[in-house]
Amino acid sequence: MKRTHAGLVVAITGGAAGIGRETARQFALTGARVCIGDLSGTAARAAAAELPGTVHGCELDVTDERSFHDFLATTEALLGPIDVLVNNAGVMWVGAFDSEPDTATSRMLAVNLHGVIRGVRLAAPAMRTRRRGHIVTIASAASRLSPPGEATYAATKHGVLGYLTGVREELRGSGVRLSVIMPSVVDTELAAGTATGAAKLLQPADVASAVLAVVERPRFEVSLPGYVGPLVHLAGLLPQWLRDIVLRRAVPNQVAATSGSSARTHYEMRALRDDPESPS
Repeated sequence: MKRTHAGLVVAITGGAAGIGRETARQFALTGARVCIGDLSGTAARAAAAELPGTVHGCELDVTDERSFHDFLATTEALLGPIDVLVNNAGVMWVGAFDSEPDTATSRMLAVNLHGVIRGVRLAAPAMRTRRRGHIVTIASAASRLSPPGEATYAATKHGVLGYLTGVREELRGSGVRLSVIMPSVVDTELAAGTATGAAKLLQPADVASAVLAVVERPRFEVSLPGYVGPLVHLAGLLPQWLRDIVLRRAVPNQVAATSGSSARTHYEMRALRDDPESPS
């Protein structure tokens, strides 16, 4: 693997498993120095111990200002100024909109949207002062689409894209880069039991590789698979009735996919209750 990221200091939220852990692994293999944060500090430290290179694990609750501040401060104390922040922590409830518990709604807003806003607000000013830095946010194809059964989740991802679009313009010329990775369904616990629609099922390594690639060659929006972005833009040019037909064939109906299934029960009980064990 190329070592184009050697020496970079990288902080990753939701890093104990899935996309976050794989992103940490790939960065570490290139010679970057990494700190992963997770709601379970024990899980973060265990993951860090199993990964190659220089990787530290810390407790992090992205919904708490002090916790996020301390995570960034600890990363800098251990490794130096942060070059790359990867906003990866996320949660998802799936089902009919009128069956969604209020606790699930609140949790998705707190982690997926407010957590990203908090991370940018806390990390970007120091990067701007140094006139260098990159914040990469793992969003979703749901930033542009709204699958049935993921209405609130999609709303949080639409919000992330809108927020970062505005902040990106504010940071223009500052040396701070923002990127949004928008994958379709990824084979992680978060997506357990859901359907992929017309897109192939992605692996965490696919998303991690996209993160490393966008740090090497920055751009704002990255869709995975690559054809999804152009397809969405093209569909947007169609009249509503034709757009509906195209998107119904391409975008999975997650209400139908998960109806009667218990595949998501364990994940949602753990991740979306008032005192979840882990955000990702």
